[in-house]
Amino acid sequence: MTISRRDLLKVGLTAVPALSIPSLLRAQTPPTDARTVRMVMDAPLSGFDPMLASGPVQHHGWAIYDTLFALDSKLLPRPQMVDKWGVSDDRKTYTFELRDGLGWHDGTPVTAADCVASIRRWGQTTSGQLLAARATDISKKDDKTFTIVLKEPLGVLIDLMATLAGYSLFIMREKDAERPATEQVTANIGSGPFRFNEALAKPGASFTYDRNEKYVPRRDASDGFAGSKLVKVDRVIWNNIADQQTALAALQANEIDFVQTPPADFYSTIESDPNLALQVLDKTGQDVCLRMNHLQKPFDNVKARQAMLHLIDQEAFLRVMAPDAKYAQPVTSIFGNSTIYSNDENTGWFKKGGDPEKARQLFNEAGYAGENIVILQPTDWPEASNASQLLASTLRNIGVNAELAPSDWGGVVARRANKGPVESGGWSIFITSDSDYVQGEPTSAVYLGAGGENAWFGWPMNEEYEALRAKWPDVGTLEERKDLARRMQRIWWDFVGDVRLGQIVLPVARRRTLTGLIEMPQRVGWWNMQKA
Repeated sequence: MTISRRDLLKVGLTAVPALSIPSLLRAQTPPTDARTVRMVMDAPLSGFDPMLASGPVQHHGWAIYDTLFALDSKLLPRPQMVDKWGVSDDRKTYTFELRDGLGWHDGTPVTAADCVASIRRWGQTTSGQLLAARATDISKKDDKTFTIVLKEPLGVLIDLMATLAGYSLFIMREKDAERPATEQVTANIGSGPFRFNEALAKPGASFTYDRNEKYVPRRDASDGFAGSKLVKVDRVIWNNIADQQTALAALQANEIDFVQTPPADFYSTIESDPNLALQVLDKTGQDVCLRMNHLQKPFDNVKARQAMLHLIDQEAFLRVMAPDAKYAQPVTSIFGNSTIYSNDENTGWFKKGGDPEKARQLFNEAGYAGENIVILQPTDWPEASNASQLLASTLRNIGVNAELAPSDWGGVVARRANKGPVESGGWSIFITSDSDYVQGEPTSAVYLGAGGENAWFGWPMNEEYEALRAKWPDVGTLEERKDLARRMQRIWWDFVGDVRLGQIVLPVARRRTLTGLIEMPQRVGWWNMQKA
């Protein structure tokens, strides 16, 4: 009988959870106190600049930086760093005034010049490109006031400035934000509710964040990511524990307080422990996506991309990513399952079990000649790692040469930026996920861009689709937007910008002593939480 690594993990955790923690980890972990929260996030922190990546570094951004606007629990934008704002009668000039009490961690005040530089830098990201394209001027009027002047009205401007999709608009010091968005900002000096503790940084092991005692929260009540950001702990330690068995054993042993993405295999074990709880923070769930490199063979050919669309059996992939069916369902709309723009246009390709023979035929029509297809496999993200292995097996079954390239998520992030062929360190496919709610914001959702080399990783290109997406901000009524969504989706599934593997809801695991976690899509906010 073959015993899988998954079986071994399950047995090991259930039988001897505390003993499975390596002695080295125990030696490095001081006793937990009531004012320190130890967290294992969804992936290790591999960089510090939230305008360079849309993954775990966004959590880092929400800790140390602040935003001009933020979404409340109803996903509506509300002022955060902004005190007052207004728009001219012609809807082309926006004026913003900062609230009192804003200061950088180095002791200097936040000014309008910092905001202007940050907005301009954010405009170089996929989330800020629309604003950058519409703006004729972004400038300060005085130390607390700045303006954005547009070529034409942009009704979604405030929504964009509050987005959780892709790259949030974090405000940095002017001297940091003057760097191009392609160059890493490493100063880690923000104005947010937590300060990054450089002295305690242990790359590869842990990063420490201390409560910013000088942070002045808003006076209105906390609501989602908006309102008052009250920090109720003194310190948060972001532990890098790549092995999920070790992380959950540490959680059971009260050595850590929170695991963002516990493996689905262990849900029942967690639920049976009286000291632990599962909690769904992102109730809209995550859409798991297969991104293909449109710039290189074989996926520079639409027939090869269509082959992938027909090949995928979403139910099979969901079984390896979320064995508990209550946390998973197929998704066939590029606008997700939970958004008001979700629709069934051009989804005839969806078939229970997939259609491997159709996929084989389409690969042949694409002229596939045995090229190596390299799949980036994130070994520290079990769900995506399992899906990568299933994908490789599924491709091999139809005669495609599939090769897994295992690494941690940081390695995936580094390699996916390579636009070259696999022979030069490039890639063919990687698997990622994004909040389902985000898919209802096509102007900022990173999945939904098709601007070629200006698009997100994979770099899909379709001018007809992009022309429709460009109309989105200016469409007036809900019904008109729903119609536009159907037209966009019809084109997307024809040229196959990407392939969806399903929607999963991912509960976090926490000690029951840790309460007050903010239930919002996409990101984890560290304020408001407290320990008993």
